[in-house]
Amino acid sequence: MSDEVEPGRVRVRLDLSYDGAEFSGWAKQRERRTVQGELEEALRTVTRSGETYELTVAGRTDAGVHARGQVAHVDLPAELWAEHGDRLRRRLAGRLPKDVRVWRAAEAPYGFNARFSAIWRRYAYRVTDHPGGVDPLLRGHVLWHDWALDVDAMNAASQALLGEHDFAAYCKRREGATTIRTLQELSWVRDAGGIVTATVKADAFCHNMVRSLVGALLFVGDGHRPVDWPGKVLAAGVRDSAVHVVRPHGLTLEEVGYPADDQLMARNLEARNRRTLPGAGCC
Repeated sequence: MSDEVEPGRVRVRLDLSYDGAEFSGWAKQRERRTVQGELEEALRTVTRSGETYELTVAGRTDAGVHARGQVAHVDLPAELWAEHGDRLRRRLAGRLPKDVRVWRAAEAPYGFNARFSAIWRRYAYRVTDHPGGVDPLLRGHVLWHDWALDVDAMNAASQALLGEHDFAAYCKRREGATTIRTLQELSWVRDAGGIVTATVKADAFCHNMVRSLVGALLFVGDGHRPVDWPGKVLAAGVRDSAVHVVRPHGLTLEEVGYPADDQLMARNLEARNRRTLPGAGCC
């Protein structure tokens, strides 16, 4: 499938962040406030366009999930980009609500697609087990877990989940979508203030995958499940009712990675292929 930009248009990469608390996720919805909806309306307004220019995003975050390093692209008429490009960020800052910001707007290299050219996404999930709860100033970004957590046990349990697997046991299935993913990093660190942060990095994520993984590993950390339990759930390949999908406010999309410019189109095309595991049968 080709992803050539239409003649007379320019593909623009947008780097942005948002606080997801008051959004019903990224994707535009009728009568609900979403990040995509706010951005597309702001673009239409500041460029004085009769047309709404649709955004394509690297990762469609759910309701309540935050982003520090989200990436999107939009194809704009060349004359509109020439007129507004240099001042687009400042104009968007004056039009957008305070919980979403565009930090960079630049013409994208050939072959760039915010979604399909990405080679990894990195999320952080933050939780505290402090007996007193969450610092009020952090309550919108940190989950309180009312059991002491063993970070070493959580890191040990994470090892069995790394690599390419079918993560059906940790995903909400969507019709026609694969649940095969390559989990590149899953690690836990406790900082001096007692915040325990999970770093979760993969080529892509299926629906609810990060929050399900975190939920399973919290059960290991607080002693409710043994270290080998998350790996056994993965191997079973079916949803386990004991895997809790943790609340969204602790989750932040931190960064999206892309290959070198001369590899963008190849990655763009490769990522559209439906994945199977090595040795999987056809039927």
